[in-house]
Amino acid sequence: MSITSTPSIPFFRYPHVFQQQREEITAAMMKVMERGAFILQDELVQFEQDVARFVGSRHAIGVADGTESMIIALRAAGIGAGDEVIFCSHTYIATASAIHFAGATPVPVDMRADRCIDPEAVRKAITRRTKAIIPTQLNGRTCDMDAIMSIASEHGLVVIEDAAQALGSKFKGRCAGTFGFAGSISLYPAKVLGCFGDGGLLFTQDDAVNETLRELRDHGRNRDGHVVRWGLNSRLDTLQAAILLVKLRQFPAEIARRRELASIYHDRLRDLEQMTLPPGPTDNPDHFDIYQNYEVEGDRRDELRAHLQERGVRTIVQWAGTPVHRFAGLGFDGVRIPGVERFFERCFLLPMNTSLANDEVHYVCDCIRGFYGR
Repeated sequence: MSITSTPSIPFFRYPHVFQQQREEITAAMMKVMERGAFILQDELVQFEQDVARFVGSRHAIGVADGTESMIIALRAAGIGAGDEVIFCSHTYIATASAIHFAGATPVPVDMRADRCIDPEAVRKAITRRTKAIIPTQLNGRTCDMDAIMSIASEHGLVVIEDAAQALGSKFKGRCAGTFGFAGSISLYPAKVLGCFGDGGLLFTQDDAVNETLRELRDHGRNRDGHVVRWGLNSRLDTLQAAILLVKLRQFPAEIARRRELASIYHDRLRDLEQMTLPPGPTDNPDHFDIYQNYEVEGDRRDELRAHLQERGVRTIVQWAGTPVHRFAGLGFDGVRIPGVERFFERCFLLPMNTSLANDEVHYVCDCIRGFYGR
């Protein structure tokens, strides 16, 4: 496309989520509605099988959203009152909320330069009450899971991955969500694979854990319909599963396109000393990033964002520009996490989605370079 003198580049184009596969999605939705097959029906079973195959997981369980998926996983692991769970403060509040509503105590720690949890900070935070680690696979990048799994093994800890933003991301050839006791995925509309509302997934390699997770998502009922434990009403609707089945067919192309866009950003902006970029698509062969978000750091961050806004480019700062441990009223008073705090003084997200044309990304880069006099 050609950029006009007055472009408008929103952060995310929600109508595009439907329009890019309009006919196929409409047909899939009509099939479900005409059958009246709304809860725990064939499309959900098929989606669970297909997405499990895609990531290399033995089991996938569709749930209502990415927050409840973590609560369910924590409960299945027996995590509750009196237990501590370590997580990175550079994450969405849902990570900590899940720990809280499972009855445990969330313990925030610092991040590394790649914006993911710092294994050494995890090690330092372990106490006799620590029972689990929840690493967030952030912005489409899987963290150093060798280090996390080694620490967990050494201390007898459960690992539950918050892979909400990382479906299809890999570390050393293994997909996010498949490393620990269970992996949690969000299917929110703005995700790389998103439905038309809230939705989530759990992955597990363990047959017994799979049965427990399925019972917990459906009022504690087993496959025979008998209530065998306390459970939740947290099922992924069949209608959403039908939509996701259509979108899953295009998912590899979606990832490939995001990596192309990330390469443009990386090539055009990496020489700017005023900015810090995420790792490039080919920077480290251990990582295959899917670029759910493109989170950068910039000097004079707020002035730069205003400059971009004036030129039709929308950006956002994730999570109200506040790390989890800095939200008032959550009980983290006095907690200091220096790396995360410094990061939030400079970080923001550039547009990153497959509705973007190459020219639009180049225009964003031109605006940034102009701001810094380059």
